[in-house]
Amino acid sequence: MDGPNLSGRAGRWSARHWKLAVFGWLGFAIVAVAVGSAIGHVQMKDSDYASGEAATALRMLSSGGLVQPATENVLIQSRRYTADDPEFAALIAETAATVAPQPNVTNLQDPMFKQGNGGRVSPDGHSALITFDIKGDPNDAKDKVEPILQAVAALDAAHRPAFTIREVGNASANYEIGKSFSRDFKNAERLTIPLTLLILLGAFGALVAAGIPVVLAFSAVLASLGLFSLVTHLSSADYQSTSAVILLVGMAVGIDYSLFYLRREREERAAGEQPLPALLTAAATSGQAVLISGVTVLIAMAGMFLSGNKIFTGMALGTMLVVLCAIIGSLTVLPAILAKLGDRVDRGRIPVVGKRKHAAGESRFWGFVLDRVLRRPVASMVLAGGLLVLAATPVLHMHTKLPSFTDMPNGLAIVQTYKDLLGAFPGAPTPADVVVRAPSVHSTPVADAIVALKQRAVATHEMFQPILTVVSKDGTTADIRIPLAGNGDDAASLAALAALRNTVLPSTLGNVPALSYAVTGETAGTHDFNERMKARMPWVFAFVLGLAFLLLLATFRSVVIPLTAIALNLLSVGAAYGLLVLIFQGTWAEGLLDFTSNRSITSWLPMFLFVVLFGLSMDYHVFILSRIKELHDSGLSTEEAVARGIRRTAGTVTSAALIMVAVFSVFATLQIIQMKQLGIGLGLAVLIDATVIRGVLLPATMKILGDRNWYMPRWLEWVPTLAPEAEKPRRRRSPLVPG
Repeated sequence: MDGPNLSGRAGRWSARHWKLAVFGWLGFAIVAVAVGSAIGHVQMKDSDYASGEAATALRMLSSGGLVQPATENVLIQSRRYTADDPEFAALIAETAATVAPQPNVTNLQDPMFKQGNGGRVSPDGHSALITFDIKGDPNDAKDKVEPILQAVAALDAAHRPAFTIREVGNASANYEIGKSFSRDFKNAERLTIPLTLLILLGAFGALVAAGIPVVLAFSAVLASLGLFSLVTHLSSADYQSTSAVILLVGMAVGIDYSLFYLRREREERAAGEQPLPALLTAAATSGQAVLISGVTVLIAMAGMFLSGNKIFTGMALGTMLVVLCAIIGSLTVLPAILAKLGDRVDRGRIPVVGKRKHAAGESRFWGFVLDRVLRRPVASMVLAGGLLVLAATPVLHMHTKLPSFTDMPNGLAIVQTYKDLLGAFPGAPTPADVVVRAPSVHSTPVADAIVALKQRAVATHEMFQPILTVVSKDGTTADIRIPLAGNGDDAASLAALAALRNTVLPSTLGNVPALSYAVTGETAGTHDFNERMKARMPWVFAFVLGLAFLLLLATFRSVVIPLTAIALNLLSVGAAYGLLVLIFQGTWAEGLLDFTSNRSITSWLPMFLFVVLFGLSMDYHVFILSRIKELHDSGLSTEEAVARGIRRTAGTVTSAALIMVAVFSVFATLQIIQMKQLGIGLGLAVLIDATVIRGVLLPATMKILGDRNWYMPRWLEWVPTLAPEAEKPRRRRSPLVPG
C-alpha cells in the first residue's frame, strides 16, 4: 500500500494534535447541546404521518380552511341511573357547565340538547358522551389539556361511587403518553451507562479503558440530540421517537467503534509494539474497519429517505447524525486520548478481572466452536442456516398497524376509559373522516348525496351514529365524521373502511359531478400507511443492498465476500423479524416481558428494523472480515486466516454484542409497546449475528468457498480500494494478547 489510509492519517494527525482533537470535540459537543436546548425542536404535525388517500384528505381539509380539531370526550357512566333519571341529567348539565368555560374548550356538544341525544346516549341509557374540541393548533392540544383533565377528575371524585366521569381523546392520550415516555426515557438513560460500563469493565478490566468508550459515545449522543433539534427547524420530525432511537443507536455504535479501536491498540501493545506504532496500526486497521462499518450504517439509514414518509425521514436524519458523530469521535478523539494516556489507559485495574484480562489469549469457547465448524462446514451451515430459516417463518404472518389507544400501556387509566367508551359507543373515538370538496356543499345535489351517505353508512351496521358534519366557511369543503365498527385498527374497522370506500361512497357521493372526496382518520391512516410501506420496501431494499455491495466490493476487493455478507445479514434480519412476530403477535410472552399483545407489529418498525439491523449486523461482519483479510494479505491461507481472525476478534465482538444487547434490552423495559418491540427486535438480531452468523455460518461459508472468497473479475480492478492495511510481521509474539 502506498501510504496510510484515511483512518490511519486521521489517527496520526490526532496523535500529533491531541489538544486540538480533544478540546475541539468538547467544544463542539457543548455548543451543539447549548444551541439545541436554546432553540428547542419542531414536532411534526399529526397530518405529516399520513400516506396515500388519507394524506389527500388532509390536504383537502387544509386547502378548504378546515383543520381537524383535537376532539376530546367526557364519558359519564352509572350502573344505577340512566340518562332519563333526574340525577343523571343533572350531572350531564353540571359536567357541561364545568367544562364549557375552560379557556381552551370550544364546540362542546351536550347530548341533552341534541335531537334524539345526537347518538350521545348509549342504547341502555347508562352512558352519556359529551364531546368538545380544544382551541388552536391540534398539534399543541396536549399542552392545553391538563387543566381540563383536572376539572373532570375533580367532578369524578365528587360523584363516585354512583357515577364515573372520565375524559379521553387524542390530546389527553398524548399528554399521558408524554409523561409516561419521559419517565421511561430517563430510566433508560440512567440504566444504559452503568450497564455498558459494567460490561466494558469485564472487557478491559480497567476503569480508564472502560470509561473512555462510554464518555465518548454519550458525548456523541448529546451532541447529536442538540444538532437534531436544529435540523427539525428545517424538516420537522417525530422528536419523541427519534430521540429515543438516537440514544439507542448512538450508545450502541459509539461504544462498539471505540471498543474495536481500543482493543486493537491494546493487542498491539501486548504483542510488543511501542505506544505510537501500536496506535497507528490500530488506526490503519481497526480504524479503517470502523470507518467502513460506519459508512455502511449511514448507507442503510439513508435508505429511509426512499420511504416517502416524514417519520422515516426524521429517523434517518437523527440516526445518521449520531452515527456520523460516533465515527468522527472514534477516528479522531479516541486516538488523541490514547496518544496522551499511553499505557495509563490501563489504570484503575480491577484486581481479579484486570489480571485475567491482561493475561487473556484467544477465546477458548469460540476456539472450541470454530474447530468443529471448520471440521464439518457443510453440516454446520445446513444446521445453523436451517434454524434461522425456521425462526424467520413467522414473518409470513406479520400484521402491522400504526400505534393507537389500543397500544398504550395498560397501566394508564385512560386506556380503560377508552375501552369503556368503545363498549358504550362503538367507533365514536376513532371515526372515519370523509372529506368532500365541491363548488358548494350546500347545493341540492351535494346535500342530498351527503344525506344518502349517512343513511347508507348506518344501514351497513358497520358504521354508526353520531355522524357529525363540519362545513368550511366558504362552503366548498365538508368533513363528515362517521364512527366505524371495531377499535379503530382491527379487522372489523378495516372491513368497515373497505365498505365505506368501495361501496357506500361510490354509490352516493360518487354520483355527483364536480365533486371529489377522500377518506382519512385512524383506520384509513393505518391502512394507507401499510400500503405505502409495502410499495416502498423493495426500493429501500434495493438501495441499501446495492450501495452496501459496492462499498464491500471496494473494501475487500472481491465480489464473493459482499454477496455472502449480504446473504448472511439478510438471514439474521429475517430471523429477528420472525422472532419479533412470534413474541408480540402472540400472548405467551406477555407476562415475561410485561406487555399486552395487540396482535400486531408497529407499522414503521419493519422498514426501520431492516435498515438499522442491516447496518448494525454489518458492523461485526466488516470488523471480522477486515481482520481475516489482513491476515490473508499477510500470507496466510484462507482457512488459517479465518480461524485466526475469528479467534482474535472473538473477545472484542462478544463484548461489543453484549453492550448492544444490554442497551437494547433497556428499551425492552419501556412501557410504550413500539419502543419495547424496537429494543427486543434489535437485541435479538445482534445476538443472532454475534453468535450464529459470526461463530458458525461465516466461517463455514468461507471454509467451503476457500480461495473463491477473494474472486475479483479483472474488469473490476479499476474499483478504488478501501481495504485496511495488511498485518505487519511482529517482532515478538506474546501469549498475553487480549482476545
